Amino acid sequence: MTEHVDVIVVGAGISGIGTGYHLQTRCPDRSYMILEGRQSMGGTWDLFRYPGIRSDSDMHTLGFVFHPWTAAKSIADGPSIRAYVEETAHAYGIDRKIRYGHHVKSAAWSTEDARWTVEATGPDGPVTLTCNFLSMCAGYYNYAKAYSPEFEGAESFAGQIVHPQFWPEDLDYSGKRVVVIGSGATAVTLVPSMAKTAAHVTMLQRSPTYIVARPGEDGVANWLRGKLPAKAAYGITRWKNVLMGMFFYRMARKKPAVVKERMIGMVRDQLGPDYDVATHFTPRYNPWDQRVCLVPDGDLFTAINAGTASIVTDTIARITPDGIHLDSGKDLPADVIVTATGLELQLMSGVAFSLDGKPIELAGRLQYKGMMFDGVPNLSSTFGYTNASWTLKADLTAVYVCRLLNTMTKRGLRQATPHNDDPTMKNEAFLDFTSGYVQRAAAALPTQGERKPWKLNQNYALDLMALKFGSVDDAMVFSNPATTRTRVPA
Repeated sequence: MTEHVDVIVVGAGISGIGTGYHLQTRCPDRSYMILEGRQSMGGTWDLFRYPGIRSDSDMHTLGFVFHPWTAAKSIADGPSIRAYVEETAHAYGIDRKIRYGHHVKSAAWSTEDARWTVEATGPDGPVTLTCNFLSMCAGYYNYAKAYSPEFEGAESFAGQIVHPQFWPEDLDYSGKRVVVIGSGATAVTLVPSMAKTAAHVTMLQRSPTYIVARPGEDGVANWLRGKLPAKAAYGITRWKNVLMGMFFYRMARKKPAVVKERMIGMVRDQLGPDYDVATHFTPRYNPWDQRVCLVPDGDLFTAINAGTASIVTDTIARITPDGIHLDSGKDLPADVIVTATGLELQLMSGVAFSLDGKPIELAGRLQYKGMMFDGVPNLSSTFGYTNASWTLKADLTAVYVCRLLNTMTKRGLRQATPHNDDPTMKNEAFLDFTSGYVQRAAAALPTQGERKPWKLNQNYALDLMALKFGSVDDAMVFSNPATTRTRVPA
């Protein structure tokens, strides 16, 4: 027989574990399971194993709202985050709801039955499950494939070329010359970490990224923890960091030139007046047109000042047996090349969706409150903030899903469908971001509208009011009664 639960959650990373907690806390009458394609939980923090892997958000906002982060480090390393996710899942019994090795392939909605039929590949072959509500918490990129552009001459390289997403456990780069291609969060993490044992590490970038140094520990959080109960200290620190982040982002959008000057000035303070900051640390775009890179305790700048790392701003002509030949005519010698060239964006794990036998095309479809889709019933998708910690939005999405479930139960209805009744609604890009991974996938993404509830806030305070306390009836159609009464003729 096909197994049925009220809610299926896809993905056992931070989003999925958080959703599991909210379901069992806010909807204790609903059954749920979590399907995880890999053999372990943790999502991003289990997949990535490259040197120095760490968060680029503070753990007081990246952590779960219900389970305080109590370690001294605010900018945490990957293994610590993975252990925190596992500890949380075990503490609340969420780990007992996870089915590992279940990769979801398709999901078909039946209006008559008011349920999704989910087809997955399990450890022992194909698996069919059904649920009333489907919560997609599978992240935003392809776990099986990274973005790795083809470089002329790569096959001739005498050393090893690796991508951070698929880091070899046995890679020995000690005493070797390393070139890291890229300038994003992964690259600025790899460079100082590898520079500790490599002969030299060069970060080769096509163009600069905004990079900001921040203390690895939050002094206020650690002080509060010694004065207050863990939850109180965590809550205060969380809001402190949320408000600071919102203020900085708003300033960057209102006065980009001022913020840009200040951010570049901070880099100059780290590297000294003689360093060519104009070439290597002055982006062509405004702050927060792309995500700002965070370096805890200025470790990247420390490595540059120590001479164990350097930055080259140039473009690649071809890869040679001994390294990289640049368009400027210069050569970068290398024994190891790391292509930190980015992710391949993939919403909802590439699952094929259908509604009453017809395929659901999500590309270009209007999104609702950043978590559902116009005309698609009982389906949520968790997508975090681009200008703040992912978990902040993931938490609010889970809370809203619980509100929908409880509303349907209270009203005796089985279906909640976002519906736009304004044909003149103008569609806008889902993400107002110029990052390469977003632009490469733009045609495959949904869209947002020009006004609420179809427009993304990218603002935690506004989303908190809308998703936790706002109406569940705005542009939401509740339908499909749980029982159908037969009318008796008079």
